[in-house]
Formats: sequence, C-alpha cells, structure tokens
Amino acid sequence: MITRPPIYELLPAIHRIRDDAEGRPLAALVELLGRELEVVEADIDRLYANQFIETCDEWVLPYLGDLLGVRSLHGVSAATFSQRALIANTLAYRRRKGTATMLEQLARDTTGWDARAVEFFERLGWTQHLNHLRLQSLRTPDLRRTAELDWLDTAFDAAAHAVDVRRIASRRGRHNLPSVGLFLWRLQSYPLRRVAARAAVGLPAGRFHFHPVGLDVPLFNDPVPETEITHLAEEINVPGPLRRRPLFDELEMRRAALVNNRPVRSLYFTAAAPVFQVFLNGAASPVPPEEVLICDLSDWHLPPDLKTYPQIQPDGTTIPINRPIQVAVDPHLGRLTVPASATVDRVLVDASQGFSGDLGGGPYPRLDSVLASLSTVTGPRPIDWQAGVSRQNPAVAEGVFPTFAAAIAAWNTQAAGTVGLITVMDNDTYAEDLVGPDRIEVPEGSLLMMVAADWPKTPAPSGPPTRQPGHFTAEGLRPHLLGNLEVIGTAPANSATPGELVINGVLIEGQVRVLGGNLGRLGLDHCTLVPEDGGLDVASPNPELRIRILRTISGSVQLASGVPDLEITESIIEGPSGIAVAAPESAVEIQSTTLLGRLECRQLAASDSLFAGRVTVERRQEGCVRFCYVPPLSTTPRRFRCQPDLALVGVTDPAAQARILTRLVPSFTSKDFGQPAYAQLGARGPVELATGAEDGAEMGAWRFLQQPQREANLRGSLDEYLRFGLEAGLVYVT
Repeated sequence: MITRPPIYELLPAIHRIRDDAEGRPLAALVELLGRELEVVEADIDRLYANQFIETCDEWVLPYLGDLLGVRSLHGVSAATFSQRALIANTLAYRRRKGTATMLEQLARDTTGWDARAVEFFERLGWTQHLNHLRLQSLRTPDLRRTAELDWLDTAFDAAAHAVDVRRIASRRGRHNLPSVGLFLWRLQSYPLRRVAARAAVGLPAGRFHFHPVGLDVPLFNDPVPETEITHLAEEINVPGPLRRRPLFDELEMRRAALVNNRPVRSLYFTAAAPVFQVFLNGAASPVPPEEVLICDLSDWHLPPDLKTYPQIQPDGTTIPINRPIQVAVDPHLGRLTVPASATVDRVLVDASQGFSGDLGGGPYPRLDSVLASLSTVTGPRPIDWQAGVSRQNPAVAEGVFPTFAAAIAAWNTQAAGTVGLITVMDNDTYAEDLVGPDRIEVPEGSLLMMVAADWPKTPAPSGPPTRQPGHFTAEGLRPHLLGNLEVIGTAPANSATPGELVINGVLIEGQVRVLGGNLGRLGLDHCTLVPEDGGLDVASPNPELRIRILRTISGSVQLASGVPDLEITESIIEGPSGIAVAAPESAVEIQSTTLLGRLECRQLAASDSLFAGRVTVERRQEGCVRFCYVPPLSTTPRRFRCQPDLALVGVTDPAAQARILTRLVPSFTSKDFGQPAYAQLGARGPVELATGAEDGAEMGAWRFLQQPQREANLRGSLDEYLRFGLEAGLVYVT
C-alpha cells in the first residue's frame, strides 16, 4: 500500500485553523472517514493480490485452479500442506507430461512429501544394441563401488535387474517395462542447533549420543531444495537417514584435496549448511569437517589419536594426511567419540532428526498455540512479567537466568493475578529437579507459561535495544529439562479464579507432578515427557483442575480422585507399565490420539483415536466413542463406526470372527520412543485403521497429517499425466 499523509493534512490550512478554534470536530470526522478508507484500500489490495497464485488467499486456490482445469482434489487442511504449488506448476506439468521429473514434481505437489520418480524399465538387464549402448546400465554391479552398493533396491539403485512380472501397483513387483515407481519420504527432517549431547551411561569418558536423552537415533539429512522442475531428486534432496559411506568418502576426499592444494568439493559439508556440526567444550566454532572421521561406532571405539595417517590414492600410492582427528561420528546410530588423549566434558551438536509431523517437543513453529493459551472470551491477556532461561547466553541484568530454578524463584515472588512468561532460549540440557523449594507456585488469578522460545531485543526510541514483555519467537527450539517438575496452586479452596500453568515446546525427562492445592488449569502443549522416565501425576485432589494435553508425547497419565476433567488431543500417550491413562473419577475427552496402554476412567468421549490397550469406563450410559479402534473385551459407552465392531457386522461364523479380530490389530512401524517412525501405523497394517477416521484419514495421533487423502490425490492426478501403457506404483521409503 502506498504511504500517504493523513487526509486531514490535505485540507486547506484555513479550514484546519478554524477547526482548531472550534475544538477540532472536523478532525474527528476526517479521522473516522480515514479509517474506513484504509479498510477499502486494504480490500482493494487484497483483491489485486488474489489474482495471482503466489499471493492469493487459500480460499481462492480452487477458483484459480478451475481456470486451468485442475481436477478437484480431496480436501486437505491448509495446515497440512497447500495446493498452491500444484496449481502454480500445472502448465509446467502439461509441457513435460509423462517425464520422470514432471511425475516427481507432481508427487511432491499433491502430497507435500519429498519424492523421486524412477522409470524401472531403464533398470532392466537386457541385451544392448551396439548402436545404442547404455554404459551406465551394467548387468553386473561393480563391487568396488561400495557407495553404490548401498543403493541396491532403493530409490537411487543404479544396477540392472531381471524382469519382475508382478504389477507394481500391488506393491510387490517393480522392474518391468510398464513400471514407474514414485518413492515417497513421509518423515520430515527437523534441524536443531547447539543441542547438548548426552554422555553415554556406564562407559568411560569420551563417548556421547547426539540425542539429549541418550538414545541411538539416526541423524537425518536436511534436504536441499530443488530449484528446477527438470531436476531429478538426489539423495541430498530428500529427508532420509544419513549413510556412513557417502559422508566418509566426502571427508576423505576433502582431506586429500587440502593436502594436494586442490579445490574442496562439498555436498554434505557445505560452509552454509553442513549436515551436522560438533562443538567441543562449548567452543564457539565447530570442529572442522576435515577433522571429523565417519565410522561404525556400534562398539563405541575411540578414533585414532594420530595427526598423520596414510591415505590410499586411486593409483595405489599413498599420501600422508596431516590432519588431526578430533571426533569420530556414526550418523547411523547418532553417536560420537573423541580420542582418548582429549579432555572433553561438554559437547554441543547441530544435527537434524526425523519424525512424522509437528507433534511433541520440536523446533517447528508454535506461536498459534501460545497465543491460544493467552486468549479469553474478552480477548488476549497481556503479559505482565517475562523472564528468560539460557545456559549458553545468560544475562541476569536483562532478566535472562542461567537455570530454570532461578527463573521460577523470580516468578514465585510475583503478585497474584500476574500473567507471566518464561522463555527457554536455547536447546541445552538443564539437569534440575524443580521440586520442593524450587517448585512452581501459581497464585490465584495468575497464569504462567513456560515456552521454548527466543526473547529477542527490540529497538528502543533512545538507547540500546531492550527485551520487552510480550515479545518472543516460538520456533527453532526444544530445550531439555532433565529432572522432575512440581507445581502447586496456592489459590484459596473456594476461589473462582485459581491459577493456571501452561508448558509449551519443552522436552522433559522426568515427571510432572501436581501437588495438593487449588490449580485451575494445566496445559501441556507440544511437549515431550519421555515415557520411560516421566508422565503426568496428580497425586492429590485439585477439585477445579482442568488438564489439557495437546500435540504431546507423554508417559502414563495418573490422576487422583477429585480431578474433574482431562482432555487429550492429537497426542501419543505410552504407559510403559501397561496403563496409559488412569483417571478413575475424571470425565475424559480424547480426540485423534494414540494410547499405547490401557485406559481407565469414569466417563469417556472419544473420536478418531486408537486404543492399543483395553478400555475400561465406569459410567457407560454417558459419552460416546466414535471412529475409534477399541480392543476386544473393552467396556465403553455406546460406539459408532468403531473397529473391529464395524468389520464384524453381519459375520456370524466364529472362525471368520476370529480371523477378523486377528487381522484387525494395530501394527506400528516402531513402538520405541525416539525412533523417527515412532507410533507411525505400519504400511501393511489393516486398511480399516489407516482410513477409519471420520474424514477418511487414519485413526490416532497422526490423523492431522491426512495421509490417505494425500495418497488419493496423487493417484487421481497420475491418470492425467502418466503416459499411455505405463503403470505407477507408490513406494514409501519412510
């Protein structure tokens, strides 16, 4: 919008002088007209922007697509992914109809997943004509090219294969004349910066896990975007687990190039975006890539304590590599070690981890959920007090404390009715037990939010920039609290406005406990409470307590008598002891959640959820269970279109019923916390569960990803763009 002076300033001076003498009634009228003019101008600007695919609103996309004859797709939430790219690239599709690069881009635009198209007829091993030799198609793989051998039977396989006559659409056959494979990466890559690596337990010093909880989790590639539709995806362009061999080869070539004074070629370790970095003893600069050794650390061996070692050249000669190895890294296991002679007490790492979607503690944007916690019927509550927590950059004079305990101590001195925000400003590990004198106290009418967010400085009219309450950026961070956390509400028993606590975006390796008192609301939004070590425990009555768990991974939830309400939405609750939720006197509402364990409650209303353990509800005349998987022998309120009940309708043969019950059991890619595919439904599991939610998506926590609709959109679009006689098959890589 063009910046103009206020309308009042455009009036002749004589009218403004007279208006000043009369008490400025004309100024008030013109100001009112100016506001309406701004609304009209904004609407005109919006109408103009809606004429272009790059700037239009989401609701305009179907209308622009209709102008190009784009087929209507299954409805997918704009929060999942947008159809903007599909419509914008439609003309490019039609110019390149049927080509591998075009099909790859179509798969990416209709599903939101990274993809690679493979024409399997190009990989068939057949007799070649001497006038049309394909030197890249070798019938026998070269066993010396170990990096390429890792690609066998993957999307990047370059070896020739015998004909497979099974249809590719059945997901059994691949290599045949009409077969085109679309390899899809459903997991996403989440980069984290300067995370505290975890020392290995029970082993000598010098051994660390990349994961702050101390898990063997593979490192993921942060995909490099493709800028041209004519480019076929390479391994660097997809969010897959990092392999040892290509990283080892690149670093070896890098060391040799430095010795021979040749240009260094980088793919994974570019200066702008290396796939990982290691900072020893809190150093500001990372270990140079040429001083990193890639190896298999399944036995936790230490790297050689050598400054010079021979490297074999392609011609068989050797050259001395005068580069000290400071750290050895295993990207497959997410481990690192340092030489025995090195004294390393603290390691920070930059790396990416894979996961299915924006759930649990993660670096993805969470601003909307924080603002929702501040909203009320009358509008958002202003933040009265704010503090920061940063181990890496503390500044107590500016309100940034080095520990959680110090920030909580400052909060506990605030008056009742305060709206406070504690922003945790880095990805470090805080080994603290916030219990006893360090516990959180929430007075009457107060709201405390503990959020993984940056607290940037804002420019001041005069003087240096300062940190102001209410300014924060809730993304890019996932701090780690290693310890238990206790909270107590100090409001009187008969208070109408007991205090509230909301925790957002924090990884907690411990238990969250609510002590006896009067707490009005507890919110766990986008958090991870490590199942083996934590969960939620309300051991004492809190008659006004409402608990909300949103997009959270948690251990077992144990609620004492006197807790009225529990709401769980789009979360994963795992009970290592067998019980996921025990709320004997609570009314429980569960939406789009996966429970890996039993559920016991007084009253239940559930929808689109997956209960892997038995469900026991005391009051069955109230509530309803809709579009859920409920195991046999469960006692629930009335059910509507639940499995396996729906599959058993009309089946009277006991043997057939037994087969259905055996088949309709949830299967997961992984049930191990920390693994990239944790709680993801298995690709070969029952289709009734994969499409059994109310909107046709899968039951459970990943319903919001709407994966069946995205797959259906791709299959429906292939009919228009696939060449005659070819058949496409979808292959899920992750």
